[in-house]
Amino acid sequence: MELAAVKSRIGRAGRAVWRYVRRAPGTFLWLAILFATTVVLRHVSPHTAERILERHSTNLHYLSVSPVRVLITSGFYIAGGGWWFYFVLYNIFHVPAERWLGTARWLAVLLIAHVGATYISEGVLLWAINHGMAPEKARYTLDYGVSYALAGIEAVLVYLIAKPWRYLYLVGLLGFYVLGVVRSRDFTSVGHLSAVLLGLACYPLTRSRPGSFDPVATARALWHRARQGRHARASAQD
Repeated sequence: MELAAVKSRIGRAGRAVWRYVRRAPGTFLWLAILFATTVVLRHVSPHTAERILERHSTNLHYLSVSPVRVLITSGFYIAGGGWWFYFVLYNIFHVPAERWLGTARWLAVLLIAHVGATYISEGVLLWAINHGMAPEKARYTLDYGVSYALAGIEAVLVYLIAKPWRYLYLVGLLGFYVLGVVRSRDFTSVGHLSAVLLGLACYPLTRSRPGSFDPVATARALWHRARQGRHARASAQD
């Protein structure tokens, strides 16, 4: 293959990637920040990493002394799973949500889920401490990450999915997070379920947004396109 053809293909691929990214700028900016903080934590000592995470944790202590700061910065760190894992999840959930809702409404949903679920889950923990069901030191438990916001976005996508598939998606989503509460019975699982319910409560933000996603129709279209591509390649070889 000639060098000019290779450069042309690379150029087309680059432009396609840029078009994809710029349609969900908030998602990819967030992923860039998460990548940077993940790299930093991996290149410092475990003690330093723990101190950093403690300073940005939405535990009961920091929610009482600097709530705005920790509510923002706690969402810039990944709690388990690794960056690539969340890169895949963000492309599955955040990208279509931001494209559908627009960046401002997408941001509103994730903030509602993140902030609301944090206060609900930490409220449950405070209740447990006050009733002797959790130790006093639990006020300083590390609580950070992006999973509450992700759960809220997963929930709001219910309103994008065409009927009847949205009901199957909703049952599966609720079943997954309810099972988490039943199995774990901790404040984090309560936070995740709360984030899902808050995401569902964001329906008013979705009512004026056009479009819907039919997974079955999409799968059929992709299959049909793949078959056409195979036939075209076979004809070109004959």
